[in-house]
Amino acid sequence: MAKSICIINGHPDGAPERFVAALSEAYRRGACSAGHDVSRIDIAAVPIAFLSGEAEFASAPEGEIAAAQEKIRAADHLVLVYPLWLGTVPARLKAFLEQVSRGGFFLDTGGDSSKWPARRMRGKSVRIIVTMGMPGFAYRLLFGAHSLKGLEAGIFRMSGFKPVHHTILGGVGACGPETRQAMLDRVEKLGRQAR
Repeated sequence: MAKSICIINGHPDGAPERFVAALSEAYRRGACSAGHDVSRIDIAAVPIAFLSGEAEFASAPEGEIAAAQEKIRAADHLVLVYPLWLGTVPARLKAFLEQVSRGGFFLDTGGDSSKWPARRMRGKSVRIIVTMGMPGFAYRLLFGAHSLKGLEAGIFRMSGFKPVHHTILGGVGACGPETRQAMLDRVEKLGRQAR
């Protein structure tokens, strides 16, 4: 059954030669070849300001952030692709996630912060694809994949995404063309399966 998919290229650098861009494109290509409807958000092309307070976070965004919310709202499945920077998501991606969360988009308390928030993303699934220079096993074993776990639990599971899957692609900077192609093929297959 065809799904509506939103791919977020979370690399702050919009250059098409970035491996994150190639992975985003591989997923899109696979999904489109299987008949899925695909939208895409490239955060490098979106004007993103840092939030400065609770009142701003509570207000509904406008412009391109509101358009990004609409793409996510329309999707059955979300795909987030980003590079690991300093052990976590790049600052620009974090700012984007904060902006897109505004106005109770992911979680809604109805203005009562003492109330448990409504999980607004129920019925949607997510795949997180993270690239890194270190070997993937080192990120899992030595660092406990802590930032990925925080992203999965603190944003996606909390707001109702289920299932939440991830793909860790390690050693990207040192791998050769064959290994990179195998990674692209793997992600394209995930796109065909809408997983």
